[in-house]
Amino acid sequence: MSLKNQNILVTGSSKGIGLAIAKNLINENANVGLHYNTGKEVVNNMTAIHGNCKEFQADLGSKEQIIQLMEDSLKHYKRLDTIILNAGVFIAHPMEASLNDWYEVWKKTLDINLNAIGLITKIALEHFEKQGQGRLIYMGSRAAFRGETASYLAYAASKGGLTSLARTVARSFGKKNIKAFVIAPGFTKTAMAEEFINTYGAEKLLSELALNELTTPEDIAPLISLLCSGKLDHATGTTIDINGGSYIH
Repeated sequence: MSLKNQNILVTGSSKGIGLAIAKNLINENANVGLHYNTGKEVVNNMTAIHGNCKEFQADLGSKEQIIQLMEDSLKHYKRLDTIILNAGVFIAHPMEASLNDWYEVWKKTLDINLNAIGLITKIALEHFEKQGQGRLIYMGSRAAFRGETASYLAYAASKGGLTSLARTVARSFGKKNIKAFVIAPGFTKTAMAEEFINTYGAEKLLSELALNELTTPEDIAPLISLLCSGKLDHATGTTIDINGGSYIH
């Protein structure tokens, strides 16, 4: 499966799931736009090794930087075939926190996990309509469907909103040859999840799965490349679960 000549932007590509996705896309010969906020060294190393990469820095908590990210990536590539909306935060805000602290985490989580995604979606749809095609792949979560622990109310709410957004894009823009998909991982072994593991323990997480090991970013990345290829375009609007069988366990 070659993605040669495809231009694909990946948000949050310097670590975790986004990094695994970017590496897989590079291996499939795609031209990959590597967005990051922090993690510049990782992205620099990738662009130094792979000539088909271009890096773009932006804080997705800033409207101005989001707009600049999209302007820069479109200026560089002229055409984007797929945008992978992977960047996000997973921040605890336990009920024991003060009201102000709790609400600050709520706002930050919604700003990055949902509001930024909405703005990128708006800009992407305008671009895709002009060029006559495009794909949006949203990184959702199992939390949108089964909920999350009490300390992560904002995260679950943000992923629920993201899922509804993606389905609406698929339904409203399919006739314009624009497709949208949601990938919904369960708990995935990333640095972002370390706080959760340290609090609840890996054994508790494994007890929820039908398999014997936690999902890794590398388990998710090949599916993204397949979606980018167009071979699953008639799955537009769908949510694909990758959660180690935790729904059936």
